[in-house]
This record gives sequence, C-alpha cells and structure tokens, in this order.
Amino acid sequence: MRLEVKDIRKSFGEKEVLHGISFQVESGRALGLLGRNGAGKTTTIRILMDVFHANSGEIFFDGEKFIPSKHGIGYLPEERGLYPKRTVIDQMIYLARLRGVHPSDAKANARKWLERLEVAEYEKRKLETLSKGNQQKVQLASTLVHNPEIVILDEPFSGLDPVNSQILKDVVNELIADNRLVIFSSHQMSYVEEFCDNIAIIDQGEVVLEGELREIKKEHGHNRLMLAAENLDGGQLEEKLAGEFADLLRVCGRKKEFLILELTGKAGRKQVMERLASSDIEVERFGSYAPSLNDIFVAKVGEES
Repeated sequence: MRLEVKDIRKSFGEKEVLHGISFQVESGRALGLLGRNGAGKTTTIRILMDVFHANSGEIFFDGEKFIPSKHGIGYLPEERGLYPKRTVIDQMIYLARLRGVHPSDAKANARKWLERLEVAEYEKRKLETLSKGNQQKVQLASTLVHNPEIVILDEPFSGLDPVNSQILKDVVNELIADNRLVIFSSHQMSYVEEFCDNIAIIDQGEVVLEGELREIKKEHGHNRLMLAAENLDGGQLEEKLAGEFADLLRVCGRKKEFLILELTGKAGRKQVMERLASSDIEVERFGSYAPSLNDIFVAKVGEES
C-alpha cells in the first residue's frame, strides 16, 4: 500500500497555513512526520482524516483518489480523548462499533488489544481510575480496535515508563511488520530513528526535508569525522588540531564523547589517519560521523520548542 500527499494547501480565512505539503508513506516503512509546534503537522493529519478539507492538492491511495471513509484509519492524538467515567471495555466496543465493526468482533478485538498491551485486568474499570501510563495503553488499544490499515501515532510514548515504553515499541514494530501504513509524529527523535525509514520535516507549513532517513543522515554527515583521544580532553584536542591539522580539517562541533571534524580542501580520511599515526595523539575513537536526527532537525528548523 502507498499513500501519497501531493501539494496540499490549506487556508483559514485569508491566512494560508499549508503551502504545498507533499510526502508519501508505504506499508512496512514507517514515516516520521516532524515539525515544531504550530508547523502544520496536525492540520495535515486532519486533512488526511477528512476533518478539514484542503483548498487544493490531492491525496492518493495506491494510485487512486484517497477517500478516508473507505479506509480504516486509527489515530492516536497527542491530546487524549477517551471517556474518563466509562469503563474501558464499554467504550472500546462503542468506538469499534462506530467504525463499522460487528458487536461480537468489537468485543473480541477489544480484549485482544487489551491483552496485548497488558491492561486486560482493567477492562471493567473506569478509565479515570487507571494510572496515566495505563490510560495511554488503553488509548492505543482503542486506536487499533478496528484493525485499521492506516495508523497515525502522535506522541504515543508520552507518560510511559521504560517498561511500558518497551511494550509499545514492540506493538509499533508489529504494526510495521504487518504492512500497515504507519505515520509517527514525535518530538522524541530517538523513537523516530528507531521506527522510521523515511521522514518529512514540516516548517511553517512547508516540507523542508523529506526522504529516506539513512540517506539523509549520510548526506548531512558528508566529509565529517569524529575523534576522541585517550590522553587529551576535548579542549586540549581541539587546540592541538587547530595548530597541527589546520590544513586538513577544522573542528565544527563537540559532543560529550568526541569532537566532530570537517575535512577541508582535498584532504581525505586516509591523510588524517596518517597524520594522526605520526602524532602524539592517542586515538580512542575515530571514524565517519553520522549526525543524529535531532542534529538534522535543529539544523533545518532551529531550536526545538
């Protein structure tokens, strides 16, 4: 399956908030939809779900015009929306029925997902009596209760401890392996890197970076190396490199464990290795540098909100 968003524009009154959003997501390859608060992610998601109508642009599903009502969409919003005074099982069945699931299947599906997310013991409890983490797992179970083709997860790990986060990680990986169309939105970049093969970064209503994450990281790490020394701290190593290696490289960043170096001129990794071997620098760590997704995000859209 493939979902393609092409040149979506959306205005509220005279103000255009989406300026031609385009990206695609394929089954089995999750998409990280990223952006600062107010960038346009939620508006884009609401257009996908037919809550808002775009002013122009098109959305296709396997090459045909996308009609949301004909496809199961499971949406886990950042702001939770279940009924706190209803029992867990009753509202899950209710939500499944709203999406066209037969009553007996709705109950079976609800229990299946509650068991998978390890909250089956709470099925007859009111939601408000559960911990925040268990409420979050019930919210995810409700998102999946109708076995949707398309799953949109907005900050799914909010409020979860490490144990519950691992349960959720396993479920997300299962959804991807099951060839669902998964769109994952989060400010926690480590999770995006773990799940997503592709990303689309939205800034002020425009896609400023889109494509395969591995290739994007490779491109942004071009001509960059990392170096740490056993006998010098970061400051001492930086000073030494500035004095003895200025013709080959410059220091362009510093992490806790190493310096980030950028090759200059026609210098290559081999020349740097040879120079290091003949110096008194005791190399602890040396190699190509691949920037984190967080580094790339900040470089494209500025500091995170």
